[in-house]
Amino acid sequence: MRLFIGIPLAPAVVAELAALTERLKSPDDGLRWPAEAGWHITLQFLGSTTPQQLACVTAGLRQIRHAPFEIQLEPPGFFDRAGVFFAGVRLSSQLTGLQQRVLAATTQCGFVPEERPYHPHITLARDKGGRQGLRKLKGLLAGVAEFSSFVAGELLLYESFPGPGGSRYEVRERLGLLPD
Repeated sequence: MRLFIGIPLAPAVVAELAALTERLKSPDDGLRWPAEAGWHITLQFLGSTTPQQLACVTAGLRQIRHAPFEIQLEPPGFFDRAGVFFAGVRLSSQLTGLQQRVLAATTQCGFVPEERPYHPHITLARDKGGRQGLRKLKGLLAGVAEFSSFVAGELLLYESFPGPGGSRYEVRERLGLLPD
C-alpha cells in the first residue's frame, strides 16, 4: 500500500479553493485537477508500506503530542519543473514542529525523510505535459485574494490509489492533535 500523512483542510478553505479552481478550469487546459476531497497538506509521503510498517507508523503517530494550531494559506504558485499549480501554506514553527514529530515517528519504522526543504502546499492542478496549461493559468491569476486561515486539529494517514485520472485517497487513520 502507498501511504502518506497529511493535514485535512477546513470546509471554508476547501470552498475558497474550489471557487478559485472553478474559475480557472477549462475543458482544454491540459491540466489534471484533483478532486476537492483529496486536497490536503502533506507532512510526509511514505510510499510503499508493509503491514508491519503500517502498524509501527500508526503506533508512532498516536504518541505525538502537539496542540492544535492555526494554518494560513498563501497565494497560489507554481512548481514549474514538476508542472504543479498549488496554494501555498505559510511555514510556521508549529507546522514545522509537527512535521518534525511525524518524521521522528516514521523514521523508527524504516522511512527516510526527504533531503529537500519542507515546502507545504496544496496541489490544485498538475500539467499533463507540455506546460502550455500552466503558462495560460499564470495569466489568469491576477487579483487572487488571500485565503482564510484555519485550525489544524488532526492528522490523517492516507492510502493513495493511483489511477489514470489522478490518485484517489482513502483515510486509513484519524489522529487528533492533543497538547502535551
